[in-house]
Amino acid sequence: MEFSLHFFFLFLFSSLFLQPSDSCHPTDKQALLHFKTKITSDPSQLLLSWKSTTDCCSSWDGVGCDSSGRVTNLTRPGIVSGTDFIADTFMSGSLSPFLGNLSSLQFFDLSNLKDINGRIPFEFGKLSRLTHMFLDSNKLTGSIPRTFGCLFRLEKLYLGNNLLSGIIAPSIFSHFKCLTELGLSGNRLSGSIPNSIGKLIQAKNLDLHANNFSGSIPTSIGNLKSLRYLDLSENEITGTIPNSIGKLSELVLLYLNQNKITGSIPSSIAGLSSLIFCRLSENRLSGRLPASIGKLEKIQRLILENNKLTGKLPSSIGRLTTLTDLFFSNNLFTGKIPKTFGNLENLQTLDLSRNLLSCGIPHQLSKLQRLQSLDLSFNPLRLQSIPNWFAKMKLFKLFLAKTGIEGQLPKWLSSSSISLLDLSSNRLTGALPHWIGNMTNLSFLNLSNNGFHSSIPAEFKNILLLMDLDIHSNHFTGCLDNIFSKGVQDPLGHFNSIDVSGNHFSGCIDQNIGDRAAMSSIRSLVLSNNELEGHIPKSLSELSELQVLELAGNRLSGEIPAELGEAVELTTVLLSKNRLCGAIPIEVLNLKKLLKFDVSENRLCGKIPPHKGHFPVSAFKHNRGLCGTPLPPCKHS
Repeated sequence: MEFSLHFFFLFLFSSLFLQPSDSCHPTDKQALLHFKTKITSDPSQLLLSWKSTTDCCSSWDGVGCDSSGRVTNLTRPGIVSGTDFIADTFMSGSLSPFLGNLSSLQFFDLSNLKDINGRIPFEFGKLSRLTHMFLDSNKLTGSIPRTFGCLFRLEKLYLGNNLLSGIIAPSIFSHFKCLTELGLSGNRLSGSIPNSIGKLIQAKNLDLHANNFSGSIPTSIGNLKSLRYLDLSENEITGTIPNSIGKLSELVLLYLNQNKITGSIPSSIAGLSSLIFCRLSENRLSGRLPASIGKLEKIQRLILENNKLTGKLPSSIGRLTTLTDLFFSNNLFTGKIPKTFGNLENLQTLDLSRNLLSCGIPHQLSKLQRLQSLDLSFNPLRLQSIPNWFAKMKLFKLFLAKTGIEGQLPKWLSSSSISLLDLSSNRLTGALPHWIGNMTNLSFLNLSNNGFHSSIPAEFKNILLLMDLDIHSNHFTGCLDNIFSKGVQDPLGHFNSIDVSGNHFSGCIDQNIGDRAAMSSIRSLVLSNNELEGHIPKSLSELSELQVLELAGNRLSGEIPAELGEAVELTTVLLSKNRLCGAIPIEVLNLKKLLKFDVSENRLCGKIPPHKGHFPVSAFKHNRGLCGTPLPPCKHS
């Protein structure tokens, strides 16, 4: 949005100021040439046309003048777009204080040049006619000059994505009577947000996110009756949400997430009658949700996750029929899921996970035909079974981990469109059904921490889109070939992760595992604590993206293949509690990214190869023939 605004104003000011004029005023020309001397690198030659022998008003790119030859427009942004192109460049150097002599300057844009560094000169406070300043996306340091308080005509000020620090002087905001947009995000600004922010009575857009602001939100924020966008997220703000926030009836977006805000959500929130996007997540909010939240008649996204909110969910939420996304996870909500939630006809995402909700799922949710994602995991719902009316829904994601489900998987799943399914940490039992192969949309499957006790059916190979599989801590038996040889549907269906640990799988690991299509891009392979036998496949070296390899607690024998050292992305290799013999290959122990390594409780021998990694003694213990750092030195015969 900022880019389009920039280019609109560039066009507007060009049409106003790039017109026949007297020759460039010598003071302005000197200022611009001094700025050019402060630029140390200009790879796209943005200032190539700035020559002392030519007129700055008629010949210099990015410079516009009025009829008297005074510079009114200076625009050399790092991103320039046309109808069919976007050009991205940079410029290195610093801002010249002489630019403060451009006494008629109104539009000033040196944004997105990436490498304009140093302080913002205090002389810029002399630009009393300035209405637009864009210096965002550079490497500017220091504080915002107090002299900016003299820029009383300023309408838009963007200094975001720099390295600015220090506090904001209260006097600055006191004089910005015309300011409509303020962007200071992505800096290192600190201290409290001045109470004088309430004097920005024309403000429509305030973006202060991703700084180090502390203290509470000023109550004067309620004076900004024209405000549409307020983003104070990713700071260190404390205190409570002021009641005065309810006066912002024009507010469309409110982001206060990732702070340290405490207290309850004020009932005055009902006054935010234009609010569409609200994110108060990742704070320390507590208390009950006010019933007045049901008066946010335009709200579409309501994100309150990761707080300490308590009490029952207000049934008034059911009035918010414009809602598309509701995220209330990781709070302390109790009681039933309100039946009125079935009235949220436009709801696409409902996440109530990690609360204390009980008493099942109201059948009224079956009316949510636009619902794509439902997560009720980690609530004491005591479901016993997944309601059959779920079959009528068109869910893409269904997460019901640790909700008390018992028995076997319901057969209606075989004809569902679900892509992401998590039923982990329940009391599911029986065999993994053959019809699992009919769930051809599955890309993520988590059935871990249940009581399944069958082998993997051959039909499993038909889940062509599956990329993440977690079935750890069950009683599965048989071999793993039906997993590793699963089909794919290029470019989809290649595994990212497999975790089958804590089962009773047996037999050998497929020696051609590294050549299987489904395994070609796997990053995490966890086969620990099973009954696997045979050798570690050399073809694991073909898995070029493999980061985690865990084979501990099996019955693997033979030597550790030196070829594993060719899997250069490996960060974790856990091979403990097997029957491995021979020496530790130097190629494996010296993998550059290796952080975790454990070969304890095997039958390894020989000297531990010299290595740069810091691995504890416990990673090598209980191998009778192993010696050398960090174990005791080898004995020489």
